[in-house]
This record gives sequence, structure tokens and C-alpha cells, in this order.
Amino acid sequence: MLASRFWLGIVGNLLPTAVLFVLLPFASRALGQSAPVSPDQPWHASDERKIAADAKNLRDSRFNVDPGKTYSLAELVNLAEAHNPETRLAWERARSQAAALGVARSELFPTLAAAVLSQTSRFDVLFGNEFFRQNIQDFEVALDLNYTIFDFGARSGRINAARAQVLSANFAFNDTHRNVIFQVDQAYYRLLSSMGQEEAARASLANARAVEQAAEDRLAHGLATLPDVLEARSATAQAEYDLQAVLGAEEIARGDLATAVGVSATATIPVQPLNQVTTPDSIGDTVDQAIDRALAKRPDLMQQVAAVRSASARVTEARAAYYPVLSVNANPGVQSLYGLQKPNPWSQRGDLAGGVRFSLQWTIFDGGARKNTLAQARANVHAAEAQGKVTSNQIADEVWAAYSNLNTAFRQRQAALALLQAADQSYSAALESYNYGVRSLLDVTAAQRGLAQARSADVQARTQVLTALRDLAFRTADSIQLNNRRTQP
Repeated sequence: MLASRFWLGIVGNLLPTAVLFVLLPFASRALGQSAPVSPDQPWHASDERKIAADAKNLRDSRFNVDPGKTYSLAELVNLAEAHNPETRLAWERARSQAAALGVARSELFPTLAAAVLSQTSRFDVLFGNEFFRQNIQDFEVALDLNYTIFDFGARSGRINAARAQVLSANFAFNDTHRNVIFQVDQAYYRLLSSMGQEEAARASLANARAVEQAAEDRLAHGLATLPDVLEARSATAQAEYDLQAVLGAEEIARGDLATAVGVSATATIPVQPLNQVTTPDSIGDTVDQAIDRALAKRPDLMQQVAAVRSASARVTEARAAYYPVLSVNANPGVQSLYGLQKPNPWSQRGDLAGGVRFSLQWTIFDGGARKNTLAQARANVHAAEAQGKVTSNQIADEVWAAYSNLNTAFRQRQAALALLQAADQSYSAALESYNYGVRSLLDVTAAQRGLAQARSADVQARTQVLTALRDLAFRTADSIQLNNRRTQP
């Protein structure tokens, strides 16, 4: 007796400890998911490392560019359409909306469910003054069929709305391609501009060093003063400073282009230099032609038209709620019963059971719910139409602005060419005159700075023409019309 009490005491003492060890992992997990204990320190927990690992997997890309190949803009656009995650996102959304249309279409077909039921019951039955044990085994296979025969257009309204939403998702997919192409265009021409600015900055640095060397030589022969040399050194230092700023902008442009293509920002993508890219000097279309083309092709405007169709279909669905819905339900089944009542032997009975039921449901009064639902659907149609007009006006304004910017870029390009030619002649004449002692060093450095600005303006004018052309193609949706449509990104 004492031994049993002793063991019961040990078990009683160890039981809370065992329960604590069992609950400790769950408690630590619960504490790890709790809120921060104070507002003055960052929150860190064990789950943070797991989330960080998942985030790293999201950043990993299996696609790599060839560092030994020089890519054209068309090749970069094709790579971006295939590997930029934005196109994948839009594509999956379009596929999801297509599946939603399939769900809506399924309402046109009956639903059929099958059930297998089995039940065993055992009980005593009083017969006279004696109880008899009775066992019953029930086995049944049943089908349940439901079908809406007529609903006055409710299903067709939902299907048409879903079909319009699929069109909207497809247009959104096309618009994503348009935006991705524009992102690549912008990053590409920013990189070309930075590369051109680098070339101009290096040429300006070479000119500044030539002026500095000329000042040093004249000082060595007693033909110049020390302030002249210091002024030339200052101009060289300024040219070196400008070159480093351009190199930094070029690095950023390379990262932007790699990101737009869909690879890591650290990837190096060799591209054509600016002097190998043809710069047009005119455009054949009028602004009215460009606007008409945009209104016929812009995917975002097509989205608004699809939204009007979807809203109109919702009006049909809302109007159908005023009418009855006729449906049928059939539930055939096969039932088999086995019974045993002692002292009698087992008995069995099987039969076909079930029924057919027609149902007519008609809402007589709902407190104005149908009325307000229909009014809401009609208001949504008018709102979608108004939004379409707003989008149409915005598109026309965007095309007008892009067309005007392109013509301005053409004129600035011609002015930049004349400026570069005049600045180059001025610098050459000033340097030659300085070497003959006719001009001062200040005149030479001023001409050198003017030539540097003219070179920078020439590069900016060339890239501005190319950027304005791509911007007009973006506004008119010509950028996606020039490429074959992809069935997947």
C-alpha cells in the first residue's frame, strides 16, 4: 500500500513536468508570432530567417544575358516580354479570369452528385412480454441531380459579364506588354544617352588637358602667367568631375535596363553605341492620324469598353431577379436492407427509390433590394461609359503632347548640330589664337566649356528624338502592334 502511494506521488510530480516539455515548443512558436514587446527596438524572430530565405528565392532568376553579345533594342524588348515578371503576372490574371468564365458557363449544365450510404443498427424489440434482438444493415446508392430550367436571363447575364471581364483581362495583358516595352525603351535610351555623354565628357577632358598643356608650355617659355596655368588646371579638374558624374549616371542606367529586361540589376548588358543608332529627322503621320490610331488600338481604352459590356450584363442579371426561377431536382437511388431478428434467419429486401421535384421560386417582396440592385447596375453602366470618355480624352491629349514633343525634338536636333559645329570652330580658333599669343587663356577655357556644353546638347538632342519617337509609339500602341502576340510570357 505504501509502495503504491510512493509511485503515485512520483507520477504526480513528473506529470506537470512532462506536460511542460510537450507544450514548450508550441509556446515558443506562439511567442515567436506575437507582437513586438516594445516600440523602441526592431522586431526579430526565428520566422524572419525563413521569410528572408523565401524572399531570396523570389529574387533568383534562371535567365542570364550573354556578356559577349551586343543587344539591339528589338532583342531587349523580346527578352523583357519573355522574362519580365510583370508580363507573367498579367498572364496569370488573364488565365484566372478565363477560368472564372468557365465557372459561370457551368451554370448552364446540371449538377450531379453521388452518395453511398451504409448504416448498421442494433436494438431490442419488445414483443409480448419478451425482448428480441434485432439487427438491420442498410446499404444505399443515391444520385442527386439539380438543374435550373429557366431563370429569365440571370445565368446569361453572369456569363456575359464574365466574358467581358476575360476581354478586359486580355487587354490588360496587352497593356502590360505595352508598358514593359516602354520601360525597356526608356532605360535603353537613357543608357545610350549616358554612353554618349561619357564620350562627350572624355572629349571635353581631352580638350581641357590640351589647353592645360599649352598653358604649361607657354609658362615654361615665359609667354604665360601662373594664373593662366591655374585656370587651365581648374578647367581640367572640372572636366574630370563632369566625367565621373556621367559615369555614375551610366551605371544607374545599366541597372535600370537590366531590371526592365527581367534580370538582376548587376547584370551587364552590352548595347549598341549611340552613333550606330539611326536618328530620323521627320515623321510621316499627321497628329490626327496618330490620335485615330491610338483610339483604335490602345488596350486601356479597350478595357473601358469591356467594362461597359460587363456592367450592361450585370443589368440583365439584376433585371432577371424580378422573375421566377424554375428548377428540377431528381434523386434516384438503389436501397438494399438486410435484417436479422433472433431466432429468425437473415432477411433481405432491395428496391429502387427516389423522386422528381419541380421547384418554382419567385420573390414577391424584398424591401426594395431588387430595385436598388438594378439601379446600382444601371449607374455602373453610366459610370463605365463616362470613364471610357475620360480615358479617350486622356489618350488624345497624350498623343497630342507626344507628337508636339517629337516635332520639338526634331527642331532641337537641328539647332544642336549647328551649335556643335559653331562651338567646335570657336574652340579651334581660340586655341590656335592663344598659341600665337593673340587670345587670352580665359577665351580658350570659355570656348572649351562652350564646346563641352554643345557636345552634351548634341547627345541629348539625338536621344531626345529617339525617346520622343518611342513615346509616341507608346501613346498610340504601335509598340505592341509591331510584335507578334505571345500566348504566354
